[in-house]
Parts: sequence; C-alpha cells; structure tokens
Amino acid sequence: MSRDGPRVAGVDPGTFSFEVCGLDGGEVFLERSFRTVDVGADPAPLVEALVDNGPFELVLGPAGYGLPLVPVEQVGERELALMVLVREDEPRGHVGVGGMRSIMRALIAAGLPLVFAPGAIHLPTIPTYRKWNRIDLGTADKVASVALSIADQAQRLGIDFAETSFVMLELGGAFSAALAVDEGRIVDGLGGSAGPIGARACGALDAEAAYLLGAALTKRTVFSGGALDPQGELDLSEGLGELRRDPRHRDGWLALEEGAAKAALALTVSAPAPREILVAGRLAQAPGMLEALGERLAGVAPVRMVTGLGPHAKAAAQGAAVLADGLAGGRYGALVEHLGVTDASGSALDHLRVHGAERITLR
Repeated sequence: MSRDGPRVAGVDPGTFSFEVCGLDGGEVFLERSFRTVDVGADPAPLVEALVDNGPFELVLGPAGYGLPLVPVEQVGERELALMVLVREDEPRGHVGVGGMRSIMRALIAAGLPLVFAPGAIHLPTIPTYRKWNRIDLGTADKVASVALSIADQAQRLGIDFAETSFVMLELGGAFSAALAVDEGRIVDGLGGSAGPIGARACGALDAEAAYLLGAALTKRTVFSGGALDPQGELDLSEGLGELRRDPRHRDGWLALEEGAAKAALALTVSAPAPREILVAGRLAQAPGMLEALGERLAGVAPVRMVTGLGPHAKAAAQGAAVLADGLAGGRYGALVEHLGVTDASGSALDHLRVHGAERITLR
C-alpha cells in the first residue's frame, strides 16, 4: 500500500474498447484504452499494461454478467461460463462473445491479484421479487458505473454516500441500460439485454419474437437489432456528430432517447425521488443527447453527465477502480460497504421461473 492508500486497477470490457483505470491512493495514475477486436485477437497488450504498472493490491477484472465477488484462485470453468453465459449449442465466433473467455484466461495466467465483481442481480439490495425471470438487471460493468456515479454525486452535492439517489442511464456503443439508486444502494435495474433499445443491440426482446426465432436466436441476436446499427456495420467509436445530423437516422435517435427516458421513468417506481438522472456511455457524448433527455425528464430530476475521476477512461473503468480501491481498504471503502458488493451471492440464473429454465446448459 502506498502512503495514501492502495494501488489498484479496474478493467471495463466494452463492445468497442477495453479500458483500464488505475488509482494510487484514490488518485488516477493510469488510463489506457484498447480496441476490443484487437484485445480479442491478442490480449497481451492489455495484460502488459497492467503488469508494467503494478504491482497492484487488487485488480477488478472484466466479469461480464458477474460473480459474487470471487477471487481469481476460485475461478474455474463454471465461473467463466457464468460470466459469459453462452449456450452449449451456440455456434462459435458469434458477435459479442469474441475473445472474452481468452482475455479472462490471459489476465488470470498473468498472476494479477484479480477479483471478479457482481452484477446487479447478485446484490442483496434488490428485492428478490424484482429479480424473477431476470438475468440482466445490470452487468458487472454497470454496477461499476454506479459506483462512480455515487462517488460523483456525493462529492458534487457534499452528501454522504448513503444519501445519494439517482437513476443512471448508460448509453453505450451497443447497449443501453438503466439502474436505480436509492439511499446509496442499487434497488432495481433494466440491463442492456433486458432494457431499452440500444444503438446496436435490441434491448428487451418480445417473448413471442424469441419464441418464433427458435433455434435462430443466438448470442448474435442479442447484439443486433439496435436503433442506429442493427446489423453491427457502423463504427460508433467516432463520428457521432455527423451521425446525429444524418436525417436517415432521425428515428433511430428518437428511439434511443425515448427508450432511455421510459426506462428512467419506470425506475422511479423503485426510486421515487431521485436527486438526479445521471448519464454515462459512448452515445451520451452525441451532440444534443443530454439536452434531449433533459427535456424529456425535466419533470423528474435534473439530467447531468457523470463526472469522472480522470479525463480519458470510461465511467465503467473508473468505477471498477473505485470498487477495487474500496475493497482494498482505500478512500472508497465506505462506498463499497454500503453498496453491498461484499454481500453479493448466487448466480445470474438463480431467479428464472419459466418453463425450460432447468434445462439450460452453458458452454
């Protein structure tokens, strides 16, 4: 541990980029970004960025759908399967899965002090009945983004972590998600694969559509059908201003805005008096997006962009570093304790009540 606190890092596994944020004594000293397609083909640069900037007391690894705070030495094939959630009969190489499993294995093999954090569904702060027939209430990276949002709101408003209250909208390059925070705890969520339509991904899928797709419903389906890039053909890592002005995508932007606003309004049932609507993610940077959401949600709460700890890394990477710092006994220890991360339990499959759920087998 450094003089002022632990040296830690967090990793965010995004659709377009893998990002690393490092904190030393609670202060940012490392921000790196790698194209996901490149890291999937060769994880070495990502691993080297962590190894070369260590040693770390703790690294919060990319956890996908999440695990109940499992240290690296307890991660085997079952744990890897629960983080990725790929059916046993899924054709290999489908969009969205890529090299995730090989990236995790490379990080594990490097001997880093990894821990894999929970998704929202693992947290005891969400009532069990809100988890019924749900897997994605917010993946592990969304929980990390919430951690950053709690730190942000507490610092800006001069309040305790336990007094924070907001709905977080994360509008990523593929998925859109929304999570509700009340009294500093996640109380509900609409994850990217179970929430509003995303830029590339379809969001919550009509059960009748899923039924009719049958065997054609694969992981690629989950990553398709979005408002701006339904076939995964666009590079949404740049050029958002031009895309925003393109009249051919007008309805797509309206679908994104309206879907995000509906999600925020729905979550006010679980968090009825949010201080703010906090927005993060790649699509949140699009010109006019914040203003559009502000108009739609003016009757609920002020809409603000999440303020990060550093200028470059995404909210989820910085939030992962915040969680790592708190878990290692740093300045964010009270935040992590209150968030309930250390009391996470179970698996993402525990709350399925539908016919056939008992026959699910993972690769």
